[in-house]
Amino acid sequence: MAIRLHERFTVAPTEYGSVLLDRSSGRYFQLSRTATVVVDELVEGRTVEETVGVLHARYGVDPQVAARDVAALLARLRDDSVVVD
Repeated sequence: MAIRLHERFTVAPTEYGSVLLDRSSGRYFQLSRTATVVVDELVEGRTVEETVGVLHARYGVDPQVAARDVAALLARLRDDSVVVD
């Protein structure tokens, strides 16, 4: 499943992760370092399962917990039209 950031968003790295700025509304989303990794992996074309594997390998996150968290983040980003399929 390939996703992409909606074209109106700009990504700015921060000390704590990144910020996604909606240029059309001025609204922004602050992402933790881990959430930034998730978004980066998915935008690069990784599947949810591959992204869960990355979280497990890098941070030792339980795969079931990681899968739940990735799904929740992706749902939120879709609901807010930050990402599109």
